[in-house]
Amino acid sequence: MKVCIAEKPSVAREIATVLGANTKRDGYYEGNGYAVTYTFGHLCTLKEPNDYKPHWKSWDLNNLPMLPEKFETKVTKDSGIQKQFKIVKGLFDKADVVINCGDAGQEGELIQRWVLDQAKYKGEVQRLWISSLTTEAIKEGFNNLQPSSKYDNLYYAGFSRAIGDWLLGMNATRLYTVKHGGYKQVLSVGRVQTPTLAMVVNRFKEIENFKPQPYWELQTLYRETLFSYEEGRFTNVEEGQVLADKVKEHDFEIVSISKKNGNEYAPKLFDLTGLQVYCNTKFGFSADETLKIVQKLYEQKVVTYPRVDTTFLPNDVYPKVEGILRNITKYSDLTAPLLGKKIKKSKKVFDDSKVTDHHAIIPTGVQINLQYNQQQVYDIITRRFIAVFYDDCKVANTTVIGKADTVNFKTTGKEILSKGWRVVFETGDSKTKEPGLLPSFTKGEKGPHEPSFLEKETKPPKQFTEASLLRAMETAGKQVDDDELRDLMKENGIGRPSTRANIIETLFRRKYIKRNKKQVLPTITGIQLIDIIQNDMLKSAELTGLWEKQLKDIEKGDYSAGAFIKNMKQMVDRLVYDVRSETVKANISYTNNKTGTSSSKKSSKSKTKSAKKAVVGHACPKCKSGQLVKGKSAYGCNLYGKSCDFVLPFSFAEKKISSNQYLRLLTKGSTVNLKGFKIDGHAVEGLLRFDEAFKLKLEPKKGTAKGATKTTSDDIACPKCKKGTIIRGKTAYGCSAYKTGCDFRFTYDAIREKANGQTLTRDLVYTILNGG
Repeated sequence: MKVCIAEKPSVAREIATVLGANTKRDGYYEGNGYAVTYTFGHLCTLKEPNDYKPHWKSWDLNNLPMLPEKFETKVTKDSGIQKQFKIVKGLFDKADVVINCGDAGQEGELIQRWVLDQAKYKGEVQRLWISSLTTEAIKEGFNNLQPSSKYDNLYYAGFSRAIGDWLLGMNATRLYTVKHGGYKQVLSVGRVQTPTLAMVVNRFKEIENFKPQPYWELQTLYRETLFSYEEGRFTNVEEGQVLADKVKEHDFEIVSISKKNGNEYAPKLFDLTGLQVYCNTKFGFSADETLKIVQKLYEQKVVTYPRVDTTFLPNDVYPKVEGILRNITKYSDLTAPLLGKKIKKSKKVFDDSKVTDHHAIIPTGVQINLQYNQQQVYDIITRRFIAVFYDDCKVANTTVIGKADTVNFKTTGKEILSKGWRVVFETGDSKTKEPGLLPSFTKGEKGPHEPSFLEKETKPPKQFTEASLLRAMETAGKQVDDDELRDLMKENGIGRPSTRANIIETLFRRKYIKRNKKQVLPTITGIQLIDIIQNDMLKSAELTGLWEKQLKDIEKGDYSAGAFIKNMKQMVDRLVYDVRSETVKANISYTNNKTGTSSSKKSSKSKTKSAKKAVVGHACPKCKSGQLVKGKSAYGCNLYGKSCDFVLPFSFAEKKISSNQYLRLLTKGSTVNLKGFKIDGHAVEGLLRFDEAFKLKLEPKKGTAKGATKTTSDDIACPKCKKGTIIRGKTAYGCSAYKTGCDFRFTYDAIREKANGQTLTRDLVYTILNGG
């Protein structure tokens, strides 16, 4: 019997249908000489520390480093997984050959090899390697089964990656938690997540510490076209002003016009990171959402395998292109110009040397009805695929030089001569925005112009978005805008395309980073964690990128898995020694990032402590983009002095305000009524609110006038009926004879307004009530 093992039940069902294994059994399909079973992702995992040595269960610095001699796996302790593993093992025991049908990538290879190893299977193993789940692809894959040994290096790379993550994650997490963690707080440290967090923290600090530098730009408007001073900006205002004054006195003259025709190539096909970047920028999808959507599209057979890091296709896909284009009939208006003639084949699309396990993400030709967000992702994948077979876009790049007196100005523009592939992205509701065309200039023409000399200032880099963070992970933190150069740097990126989204989600889940609209910002805890980590091994994107390069070399057979693991052990050993020797204890806690208590059982003392700390790190109520920090005499926005002036003084009206009350003010809009304020020497009770400018204001307790808490009014005769006396209500003074018809009423607000800032003494209130 041939036993096939897939990574998911849904994939097993597709394979079973193609093979004719149509009888459903408990945990597998059977028929036509095949049994097709499946895992649920990771049936097996690396053993935990206490599986090696019982005393390693204790989180104790004296137990570190934990460096197992040999790493072993175990079946996950889940009853459903345990049951499925027994079914799989039972089938392996009867198998003549096992066909590994796991996802065709490093993780898929690792998952299935661990199951084979745990089941102690010693027989023949073959490998199914496919890039889509269409019937045609599955049949073709089974006609070209490969010996499992061909993928040994892929397994060694995956195993080395898992061990590296275990060594660094297990040891560093315990090390920093015990050394620097607050009460019952785990500080998670990882081989990829920590350098990713460090990039976010470093960018945040760079922006926070950025000091704008002034500069001046000399420009002029001629025939509704903006020209800029040819030699660039000025850092010296006097120097620029001389030229600005000079050009005002002269007409503008066109000196030269140069046009250079060129080609613009269609956008590259998508790899996973490129797709995630596009969908985050255009649709606002998180990296994780995009991965889930495109994985579902793959399982629905409409696109090829998505967890890829190449934007190229192998040459053997070229003969299939025409069939795919014919089958995507919903795009027939775009594919029709391509069919019926030889389809373009470019080295910018087809290059065997740029393809390893899988090719770029493309449509398969299968069409089904999709949910809206799935259709958005499928549509852009399909349009990119169609576009690469269109002609290049032909453009004319134009540079115009003009002058006023002897001062030269320049402007550039681009004219679309032939749209080519651009038509593929023109839809009914959203056409591709073409660059503005320059007017037709003639050399030697002259005329009036409107010069301007403006002061500007340098701007800091932008905060990360998920899109830009993914790109930074891809290039190990280096800013690379060129597609060709980015391709060359991919081997040194951090993480893998398939795991980067999960790394980012993990940082969100652990409250190390947070979202502010599209921005990705570090939390107070995230900043504190990176600040306390002194060892570059943990937070260097470049070093982590070097590890990724070594893992890829293991996959190619150019580097030893044993050497990689040995080096990781040595680095962990040094790390433990260094951190244990540190004399500072940071006492980092997550409470800064919590919006409320997680358990009703927490003591009031614990709640108070949490509330006090929660003011720090709270979003600034005024500018909404900064965070509150603690100073010597006040809390304030961390953008104070730059773009925000918000402060919360520790004392107001001679009364110290607790952080608990300030937290209530920030979250509910006011404090509770507090005693002990002093206004003009008088004790006042009331609550604090923000005014329209987000300054503190005191609202005296209802039923009392500010400064008049000691004033009695039962001996003041009603100024209207002269029979009753003045009494105090909740919002106003009134007459005690109101039941017999007197309607005298004077609100507290009206009294304060009449007082016009004067201290409300008994005599002043009496005077106001009597019409004074």
